[in-house]
Amino acid sequence: MRILITGGTGLIGRSLCQLWLAQGHELYVWSRNPKKVKSLCGEAVRGVAALQELNQVKLDAVINLAGAPIADRPWTQARRKLLRDSRITLTDQLVQWLSSLPAKPEVLISGSAVGWYGDGGEQVLTESSPVQAPNFSTQLCGDWEKAALAAENLGIRVVLIRTGLVLTGKGGFLSRLMPLYKLGLGGKQGSGQQLCQYLALY
Repeated sequence: MRILITGGTGLIGRSLCQLWLAQGHELYVWSRNPKKVKSLCGEAVRGVAALQELNQVKLDAVINLAGAPIADRPWTQARRKLLRDSRITLTDQLVQWLSSLPAKPEVLISGSAVGWYGDGGEQVLTESSPVQAPNFSTQLCGDWEKAALAAENLGIRVVLIRTGLVLTGKGGFLSRLMPLYKLGLGGKQGSGQQLCQYLALY
């Protein structure tokens, strides 16, 4: 398969590149720094600075994971604009480009986050649960998903994935927590009831 990934240099994107390269797929990563793509994602991955570089490539799938980190600094007005632009504006650009292709990919898998649901307290929340309380993160996720779903009008199947915090030894959120725990300053991350309720679903 020929797969285009946005956000391919992030934690999830890099892992997907490793997996799919091992399976023999042909990968492209849309990046602001295409020269860094090979070192981060794999020598066989082609980095592209502009989507138009792929106008003649028949893609099978597009994976949309791009977005500035959301939990590493305060949500100032400038930061909120960057968070929206890096997700919604970029997705708008992606869908607009897909509309120009004579042969469309079969599927667009587009990232979102569990922030879509808001704070549900002790409730069990599922994919069909309504937004619990409107705030910046729920609006951000909702607008991001809406931008991606516009690709359905092009005959492309759209799949939305709502991820939570990614915990890995390769960086990200966990790498910022570990120094605190090593100094004895860490604490439990919740009551544990959320896990019990999750397990009760299965």
